Amino acid sequence: MGNILEMRGVCKSFGEVQSLSDIDFRVCENEIVGLLGDNGAGKSTLIKIITGYHRPDRGEIHFHGRKVENLTVPKARALGVETVYQERALADLQTLWRNIFLGRELCNRAGFLDVSKMKRETHRLMVEAMEYTSSAVNPDAVIKTFSGGEKQGVAITRALYFHAELVILDEPTMGLSLQETRKLIDFVRGIKSAGKSAIFIDHNVFHVYSVADRVVVLDRGRVAGEFLTRDITLDDLMEKMYRVAQTGSLD
Repeated sequence: MGNILEMRGVCKSFGEVQSLSDIDFRVCENEIVGLLGDNGAGKSTLIKIITGYHRPDRGEIHFHGRKVENLTVPKARALGVETVYQERALADLQTLWRNIFLGRELCNRAGFLDVSKMKRETHRLMVEAMEYTSSAVNPDAVIKTFSGGEKQGVAITRALYFHAELVILDEPTMGLSLQETRKLIDFVRGIKSAGKSAIFIDHNVFHVYSVADRVVVLDRGRVAGEFLTRDITLDDLMEKMYRVAQTGSLD
């Protein structure tokens, strides 16, 4: 199984603050990677480098085995990287179909918006990907009427529809109820079922452990540990994270 993304010796500083130091990080094809660490561990900086918002001071970034120079946001998106932020990323006052195609509207041969096709596609995605069966939820439903978990599902479905190869989930369960979180976890599993990959960042170790194939722990800008979830129990993982937070080391 090949790598979708590989980072080698990546470093990033902001002034005198060393945010990332010699980071080696990879995501394989059809893999869910959990990214864990306390505030200030470097998770956000790492993600911003992957998505092209920041450029590393040193190190290499490879997509599908090819080195990428001067990665930008448009270039990362063209390579199949999509980020799903907390639910506020959606346009609350717009309809479901408009949110799905926001900024990437479908047009007919005459160059006009093909509203009927976008609504048909939205309905198909609702049934096949989002698994909505309620008649109350339709392509013309306004997003603000959706639950937090449903909004995240819309964002994930939108990413997959536009052929995302690597979906980055940045604290997607923040503010969600238990039931909404369970639905969100199902959506994350749907990414793997679709043959795609994801980086799952969350403050809750349990959420990450329940869906990730592999977990990478960051601490103070360095990779402190990496574990296959099949080889470690949740209790052991939490104990290791506690040790890292206290000492900066797994030893």
